[in-house]
Amino acid sequence: MAKSSAANRHIKTDKAALNFRQIPYAGEATSADLIALGYTDIASLKGANADEMYERTKALGRGSDRCILYMYRMICYYANTPNPDKEKLKWWAWKDKI
Repeated sequence: MAKSSAANRHIKTDKAALNFRQIPYAGEATSADLIALGYTDIASLKGANADEMYERTKALGRGSDRCILYMYRMICYYANTPNPDKEKLKWWAWKDKI
């Protein structure tokens, strides 16, 4: 018996969520947000813009805390940097400078 379309979507979502969990500090909520934004894996984040991701997240009603923006900045760095600096893999390192 073939799997339903809904079951296939669920499997793809689970795989994406597991893939995103490789990103430092990315938990269930962050993974769910990335999936809601249409990203399918870490490679799909290459070239993504953290500010645009944050605005889209707010538009979807998924949160407006600035920490989400800081996390997206770190995620974009992680996705685009072959050998990332461990100190830059902390979301709080990406806070706005006052």
